[in-house]
Amino acid sequence: MKKRLLVYSAFIIVLYLIITLLMKIGIIDDYIKLNLFLIMLNIILAVSLNLINGITGQFSLGHAGFMAIGAYTTAVLTTLEKPVPFYLTVLIGGLFAMICGLIIGLPVLRLRGDYLAIATLGFGEIIRVIIQNIDYLGGASGISDIPQGIDWTGYFVITVLSVVVILNIINSSFGRAMIAIREDEIAAEAMGINTTLYKVLAFMIGAFFAGVAGSIYSGSFGFIQPDMFNFFKSIDILVIVVLGGLGSISGSIISAIVLTIISALLQDYPAVRMVLYSLILIIIMLFRPQGLMGTKEIRLSKLIPIGGEKNA
Repeated sequence: MKKRLLVYSAFIIVLYLIITLLMKIGIIDDYIKLNLFLIMLNIILAVSLNLINGITGQFSLGHAGFMAIGAYTTAVLTTLEKPVPFYLTVLIGGLFAMICGLIIGLPVLRLRGDYLAIATLGFGEIIRVIIQNIDYLGGASGISDIPQGIDWTGYFVITVLSVVVILNIINSSFGRAMIAIREDEIAAEAMGINTTLYKVLAFMIGAFFAGVAGSIYSGSFGFIQPDMFNFFKSIDILVIVVLGGLGSISGSIISAIVLTIISALLQDYPAVRMVLYSLILIIIMLFRPQGLMGTKEIRLSKLIPIGGEKNA
């Protein structure tokens, strides 16, 4: 077990050191660094949505709403006369989003399929419209001049922690219950699993990490407005999850990297980007509906079993 832990730790440390070195010598400039931040942001959003949609088998389209809650929490708390420390606002933003996930999850997660998708979509839009109509939060213009409180190291650490926490949840008894619900909810209920409890739990955890992603977004880019967290943002996150494979965390990571790079290359052609996303979804549904990875994982070792698999 210790050797396996060392393998994973060594890989993470070496990856961090290599990228840091490339930044120091100027190979990774500010533009590439910006896209690295977006990649890590999308990884957090994708793996947290995958916990809801892929592992638990629900269909949520409200992730952008939770992201908005975290983003505005950090924006408000860091622009006070006596600003709150940034990383504390990240935690508070995540907790606020989690509480909202509990509030919306209790009634909504009794629904299934398309009805659940419509309900969560409505929640995300309600959050955006409420924010847009609160003058204290800048209304439609948003909040600018947000202090930048996070750097490359902070982004890397939060991303790694997010992935590790979600992987360990999936491998726990809670994760196995969520997978059972995904496979057959009626059978899971017959086996004594409180399906509502575990669906709400998955929703809350996913909401927490979406809030964290929103917080670090506002703390790194310095400007937010409601339209950044609209329906299309939720679709962007969903496309990442579906492309990587519903139920595959490593698939979500690969997909987040690929699609973020594609978006960066097509940033001067936003209409083309949306058309490309649509084509990607159509092709996936036709030729590989399970996504790039399906429910499989890429592992350096068997240290962290994923998707309900057992230790060797």
